[in-house]
Amino acid sequence: MLLWIILALVVVTVVYAIVIFNNLVRTRQMANEAWSGIDVQLKRRSDLVPNLVESVKGYAAHERSVLEEVTQLRGAARALPEGAVAARAQAEGALSVALGKLVALSENYPDLKANTNFLDLQKQLSDLENELQMARRYYNGAVRNLNVL
Repeated sequence: MLLWIILALVVVTVVYAIVIFNNLVRTRQMANEAWSGIDVQLKRRSDLVPNLVESVKGYAAHERSVLEEVTQLRGAARALPEGAVAARAQAEGALSVALGKLVALSENYPDLKANTNFLDLQKQLSDLENELQMARRYYNGAVRNLNVL
């Protein structure tokens, strides 16, 4: 009788350990998938930046420092390895600030604000920033769930 009780406890413990392990693996994969979503959005934004810079260049030739800063920060962000999450976050934050300056620069050029290419690029950038924000929220939730487990 005692042997059956011990055997039942061992079986329950093993099954419980397997369930916990599977939950941890699933949650870790969700966190990795969430980071991948952020990475995709960052790459899309990085690909959009040269088009935006070229569109503004013709109108803002003397605002060269802002354009060069955006280009330099884009290159720095793309050069970081995928696993460097903290460094990537810092580089992308600096790029976001520089992009804000670039968009604010357009306020000084009424012809640029009316340019359909620029307006389209600005809308794409805005949509991309919204998608990036959603991807970050998903990532934060997935990592939170992993940490709780």
